[in-house]
Amino acid sequence: MSDTVLTISSKNYSSWSLRGWLLCKMAGLDFREELLSSDDPSARAELLLLSPSFLVPRLTHNGIRVWDTLAIAEYLNEVFPQAGLLPKDQPARTHCRAISGEMHSGFTNLRSALPMNLKAHFKGFKIWAAAQADIERVTAIWRECLGKYGGPYLFGETPTLADAMYAPVATRFKTYDVKLDRQCADYCETVLALPDMIEWTEAAINEPTGIEELEAEF
Repeated sequence: MSDTVLTISSKNYSSWSLRGWLLCKMAGLDFREELLSSDDPSARAELLLLSPSFLVPRLTHNGIRVWDTLAIAEYLNEVFPQAGLLPKDQPARTHCRAISGEMHSGFTNLRSALPMNLKAHFKGFKIWAAAQADIERVTAIWRECLGKYGGPYLFGETPTLADAMYAPVATRFKTYDVKLDRQCADYCETVLALPDMIEWTEAAINEPTGIEELEAEF
């Protein structure tokens, strides 16, 4: 069994855990999962947006412990440069880091109004103005990247850090029935059809534990 461990929280609700897990999969890393209980303080802080910084996901690899999704991405890019987590071309690589950083630090209205919930589907969900502004910014980023780099992923023919960072948004758009133009809808479908995304989604759907606070408003 691998001595490399990725510590995550709920597969149904945790967007950050999904990002870290996808990055490890993209890097080709052999790892085992350690799933925190929803009662764990670190897990609840992340899932309920109770802290500006989170200790999950956390990667333990070769005696090194690294948390924070962007830090995990940069570490994996150093150790597995052949995986292509960042584009080879410097301008594209810089662009990829910029939009990934924007996802990492922003879109708080989208996060709070449309929490990740892979088991649910809210047809005709009412989206308020602040969250709509975040949605419009996300889709503008997607259209720019898809137009500039040719798709089907944000930076071309293979998934990168940016796709891992925006993958949970694709799940939110599906859960909350967000109306998208054809280009953005196709991108969502492409991301959700990734074998790793299908694996994660199936596990999320079969996850037994619900978190009352994340279901109460819906």
